[in-house]
Amino acid sequence: MSFLNDVAQIFAKYYPQLLSGVGNTMLIALVGTVVGLLIGLLTGMVRTAPLSKRAVPHVLHRILNGIIAVYVEIFRGTPMMVQSMVIYWGYAFATGGKTLPLIPSGILIVSINTGAYMAEIVRGGIISIDRGQFEGAMSIGMSHAQTMIKVVLPQVMRNILPSVSNEFVINIKDTSVLSVISITDLFFVHKSVVGALYTYFESAAIVMVIYLTMTLFASYLLRLWEKALDGPQNYDLNTTDSLAYTSGMYNAPDPNHESQNLDMKGGAAHV
Repeated sequence: MSFLNDVAQIFAKYYPQLLSGVGNTMLIALVGTVVGLLIGLLTGMVRTAPLSKRAVPHVLHRILNGIIAVYVEIFRGTPMMVQSMVIYWGYAFATGGKTLPLIPSGILIVSINTGAYMAEIVRGGIISIDRGQFEGAMSIGMSHAQTMIKVVLPQVMRNILPSVSNEFVINIKDTSVLSVISITDLFFVHKSVVGALYTYFESAAIVMVIYLTMTLFASYLLRLWEKALDGPQNYDLNTTDSLAYTSGMYNAPDPNHESQNLDMKGGAAHV
C-alpha cells in the first residue's frame, strides 16, 4: 500500500503542474501536427508537379525538389532531441544569446520534424491516386494546382488520415524530448518531481498512465472522425436526370410541387 499512498500524495501535491504539463503537451502536439501536415501538403504538391519544358522554371523546380529532399532526409534521419538542441541553441548562437520563447520553440521543432514525415506520407497518397484523374482534369483545362486542390487532395486527405492520426499520437509521446530545452511538458514535470522527492518509480507510473490516457483518447476521437468522413454504408441515390432512369434510379420529387409521390422509372437503386 505504500506505493499507492506515495502515488496519491504525489498526485495531490503536484496535480496543478501535471495538468499544466498535459496542456502544454497537447498544445505542442496538436499544433505541430497540423502545421506539419500543411508542410507535407505543400512539399507533396511541389514534388509531384510535372516539370516545366521551359529552361528556367525547369531548373528552379529541380533545385526546389533537391532542397525538399535534403530537408526530408535530415529531419527523418536525426533524433528530434538533437534537432531540439540544434534549433533552440543554434538560434541563440546566431543571435548573440537571444532565445526563442519555449512553447513556440516546441511547436516549431515538432512542426519541422513532423513536416518531413508528412511530406513522404502526402507524396505516397498523391501517387496512389489513379493517373486517369490527373489526365481527365488536365483535359478540361485545369492547372496542376487546381487539379490538386479540387480533385486529388480531397481523396488524398481521406487516404492518409490514418497515417496523420498516427503521427499525432507519436507527437504526443515525442514531446517528452523537448524537456532537454526546459519546455514544461508532462515529462519535464516528472523530472521536477523526481528532483524534489526522489520518487522515480511512483512519478514515472503517474506520467505513464497520463500519457496512455491521452493517446487512447486521441486515437478514439480520430477513429470517430474517420467514420464520420466515411459516411453511411447504405444510401438511396436520387436523381432528376431523365437520362439516368434507364440505369434503375428513380425520379426524385420536384421541389416545386407539393406532391411527394415518386415517379418510378425502373425501381429504386440501393447502393
